[in-house]
Amino acid sequence: MSVKLFEPFQLGDLTLANRMVMAPLTRNRADRNGLATPMMATFYAQRASAGLIIAEAAPVSPGGIGACFTPGIFSEDQANSWRKVTDAVHSAGGHIFAQLQYCGRISHPSLLPGNATPVAPSAIRPPGQAFTCEGLQDFVQPRALEIREITDIVSQFRQGAEMARRAGFDGVEVLAANGFLIDQFLRDSTNHRTDAYGGDMQKRMRLLHEVIDSVCTCWPVERVGVRLSPENRYNAMSDSDPGKHFHYFVGQLNARRLAYLHVLEGDMSTRIRELDYHALRALFPGTYLANNGYDFEQAQAALNRGTADLVAFGIPFLANPDLVRRYQEGLPLNQADPSSYFGGDESGYIDYPFYAEEM
Repeated sequence: MSVKLFEPFQLGDLTLANRMVMAPLTRNRADRNGLATPMMATFYAQRASAGLIIAEAAPVSPGGIGACFTPGIFSEDQANSWRKVTDAVHSAGGHIFAQLQYCGRISHPSLLPGNATPVAPSAIRPPGQAFTCEGLQDFVQPRALEIREITDIVSQFRQGAEMARRAGFDGVEVLAANGFLIDQFLRDSTNHRTDAYGGDMQKRMRLLHEVIDSVCTCWPVERVGVRLSPENRYNAMSDSDPGKHFHYFVGQLNARRLAYLHVLEGDMSTRIRELDYHALRALFPGTYLANNGYDFEQAQAALNRGTADLVAFGIPFLANPDLVRRYQEGLPLNQADPSSYFGGDESGYIDYPFYAEEM
């Protein structure tokens, strides 16, 4: 049997121990000030055998927060708290990237400075509820951003990237997926603008281009990844022609020579894939990170076909800190407890057993 999943991989100037990536997993274990906590350092260090960890989404601005108990990456105090996480991962022999986030309309006034109205490319209210410090509350109608405010948000991504560098991360991933602000600009169901940031594909992609340019002023491009989710309906997202639109977006990103392109293939809730992701991957001959429901056999097959260079695992890593060993030795897996996914204490977070502990 091929052992390609466990072979080292050269990601720019970083040598990853294997091709298994821990997907970003929002767990809401930060404190109310957005500081990373000691149990977060333990959580990530436990999983440092992954070739690469992509940390949970971290808002780059107080105005970009979308849920309570999420760790920010916009202040010195937050960078210092993250430093304990990155030091723990590095001490365990791992590599870790920060994921830079701005939530946009997927937020609530109670989470924002001065109870501000959430912002978006267009004033379109999403269905659903925000995870606030007072419990679940309905999303509100967002306010459409003015162009001058977009410039400020681009600068905030740069600030977040700089804080990630000070925090000791190995690189950063720009979150342009899953219904958050950049994704809201990319998809035509949420972007009804008629100015320089809306309309055709080139204009809808302008914000992402500007954010990448900004982030690359403090990180070399080979340490910057981008995440896309062409078909994911999470956070009430859709697009009239994701095949056409995301083929264009990926072609544009290929010219940038990024560290990697991280693609959530299909819809995360149904696992349905309607796009031809093999064709999408062919447009990006750089490092392609595949995500969404892969198990060991599917990951091996993707690597052997050349339809992925790296494969991300989410829930399996959540419940199995030693997932690399379990896959490598064919050991049984722990089952995840959905009731502890978001918020809480150490239970269902850092108490999942390693295999030797089970025995």
